Parts: sequence; structure tokens; C-alpha cells
Amino acid sequence: MEVSKTKSPARVESAILQACLLEATARKPGNVHPGASFADLAYDDFVAAAKTVAPILAQTPATGVGQAVLSAMQTTRAACDSNPNLGIVLLIAPLAAVPDDLPLVAGIGSVLGRLTVEDAALVYQAIRIAQPGGLGQVDQQDVSADPDVTLLEAMRLAADRDLVATQYADGFSVVLETGLSLLADSADFESDWETAVIRLHIELMSRHPDSLISRKCGRKEAVESARRAKKVLEAGWPHTTAGHHTLQKLDDWLRAKGNARNPGTTADLVTASLFAALREGIVQAPSPELILARAQQIRSQS
Repeated sequence: MEVSKTKSPARVESAILQACLLEATARKPGNVHPGASFADLAYDDFVAAAKTVAPILAQTPATGVGQAVLSAMQTTRAACDSNPNLGIVLLIAPLAAVPDDLPLVAGIGSVLGRLTVEDAALVYQAIRIAQPGGLGQVDQQDVSADPDVTLLEAMRLAADRDLVATQYADGFSVVLETGLSLLADSADFESDWETAVIRLHIELMSRHPDSLISRKCGRKEAVESARRAKKVLEAGWPHTTAGHHTLQKLDDWLRAKGNARNPGTTADLVTASLFAALREGIVQAPSPELILARAQQIRSQS
């Protein structure tokens, strides 16, 4: 990939770290957070991964998208035994590659258009390292073999079955349109960020059936998860008792099969949306130290 310059990798690194910590710490239904783990994945894995990949992804304008994704997954694997962040890395790398003097919506198309076959090969290596759940095999450009198309072309081939790939195929519309719009509507993000993050997660989940659930459990269950998320919003969450009750029922249903119904792709889209909102100055967030302090409070209450 042809690389470009950015004015402030330190600012980008900070936004990446904050986005990852905000998403991981908020008590989103069906996901890992400080008060809930899976058998093979805990909150501390997300924290370790965030701290590891933030400086790597901040250098994407210099290294290129493919190399940034591969380096991020190599260092994640060294820090964690599981895969907490492949989708996050795949989404943030091209966003971080947009030159700092351009809005994301103006620059993302050029970044995607410059992706190469080499980028695809490097990303395929990263995916094999991460070993994501429910991946399966496909007839064209399967990740078990070396690609012969650009990363953008490979993502277009996968767009009908994976929401991360869909972002590459359609210019990150869920992140840069829906996600940013929902976050811009947050009344006071810095002081009530957990509610805003949970709301973003439920809204995205209700509109876009989670593709990780679809891969693991089938399209029918993914659609059902979206229906249940919509019910939470219709019940008036977070302003009503009925809304909170419906949210708890959603969380219970998502966790009833261990991590099989984990809406992990939605969580990845939430993280990318948070990064975009921080990068564009749409929201202000507390420091990583304050976010981690909140995590300790949640743990003490669990």
C-alpha cells in the first residue's frame, strides 16, 4: 500500500487506546466487560490488547494497512492466549491511515482504493494468527491460501457474510454515518460515556444482525438477536424500569450458550465508531486511567 504522512500519531494512539478501553469497560449485553468473562476471554485480555496495538495502529500511515494489521495481531498473540481484537484492528487500521488533516469521511475512500494484494496477504497472515471463531471456508480467496486480489477486493467478496468486510466495501458507512451520528447525539459523553456506549451497541445490533453470531449460530439467531435488541429500545431503555428489565433479558439470552451468541462484530463496530468520534472531536472521553478506575468499580460491584 502507498503510505501517507500524519501530523500527530500520538493523538491517534491516544484515541485508539481510549476507544478500546471505553468499549471493553462498558457493560454491553452479551460481551466481556469487567463484571463478565467467557471461558477463554476476560476483560484484562482486552486491556492488554488495547495497550499493545494502539501504538502500532497509530503508525499505519507510515507502515501501511496490511503491515499494521499483521504487526498488531502478532503482538496481541504474544500478550494474550485468545483473540480479543482482530475485528477492532481490521476496522481501525484503515481509519488510522487517513491523513490527519482530512476528515475520515473525506479520506477513507483514498485509503481503501490504495490497498494492494500485498496488504491482503499480510491481513490473511494476521487472520490465521488470530484464528477467529466460526470462520469456516469459502470458495473464493479463502484465508487458508494466499490471495491474488487486493485487500479491498477480498473484503468485497466477504461483505455479504461479514460486517467488518462490509465496512471496507461501502466506505465504512455504519461507522462514519450511523455510529458517528449516534455518538454526536450523546448529551454528555464524557460524564455518562457508559450509557452512550451501551446505547450505541444496542442501536447497531438492532439495525445490523451480528455477523459473528450468524457465523457461529446461523442467520436466524443473528436476526433474533437484532429483534431482541430493538425490544430494549422500544421498552424505553435507559429511562424506564421495563427497559432495564428487557436489557437484562437480552444479556441473559446472549449468554445462555456461553460465547456462541457473543455479538462481537457489533462490539468491533462500536470501537471503530468511538475511535472515529474521538479522532474527529465529536466526543471527549475521560483518560485511560479514569476508564480503568471505573472498571475497578464495576468489578467491586459484581
